[in-house]
Amino acid sequence: MSKHLQRDLERLEKEILTVGATVEEAINKAITALINRRGELAQEVIDGDTAIDRKEVEVEEQCLKVLALHQPVAVDLRYIIAVLKVNNDLERMGDLGANIAERAAYLAEHDAIDVPLEFRRMADLVRTMVRESLDALVNHDLKLARRVLECDDEVDAVNRRMFDTLQRLMRDDPSTIERAVQTLSASRNLERIADHATNIAEDVIFMIEGDVIRHVHNGSSGQ
Repeated sequence: MSKHLQRDLERLEKEILTVGATVEEAINKAITALINRRGELAQEVIDGDTAIDRKEVEVEEQCLKVLALHQPVAVDLRYIIAVLKVNNDLERMGDLGANIAERAAYLAEHDAIDVPLEFRRMADLVRTMVRESLDALVNHDLKLARRVLECDDEVDAVNRRMFDTLQRLMRDDPSTIERAVQTLSASRNLERIADHATNIAEDVIFMIEGDVIRHVHNGSSGQ
């Protein structure tokens, strides 16, 4: 590998880590806003989404530049392809975090729904998946990437249980429909973030082993 390619790959790694850290922070804030009913924190997430979108474009341009200048092969090529895909997943995760924040802002202004929900459990799982998928990317950690894949089924199961609970609530008490729909949307967005974390883990496996495993492991989609 040439010194110039090595330098550009190191710069690319720093850029994707910056995007990852920003997105992870936005998701954590959105979850906190939702659970603790903090409208002002939700607004911070919404306002910050444009910066994530802008950074995603910058990283994509950097990837294309490295491909054009160096024409990398083998492991280096797989790494750049993985970064391109991870970059897109991170941008979508940022959008989903903003969606959760919008639901959190609405719910913070209305009475809480009086039913047992598993948001904290789901939030903890999703946070872990996001963090570990990014750690797997940084450290080229195959074992950690596979652990992320294993968590996805549990997130899907929690999402299904919350769907059932909220569906019964809306049927029994129509006055809760709007709040329940907003809550259900937040749950669905959390589940989608977990899906994107799974995508990142799959891309790490591709980067390390060259195997495309998307749609092959036992994870399933939610509602």
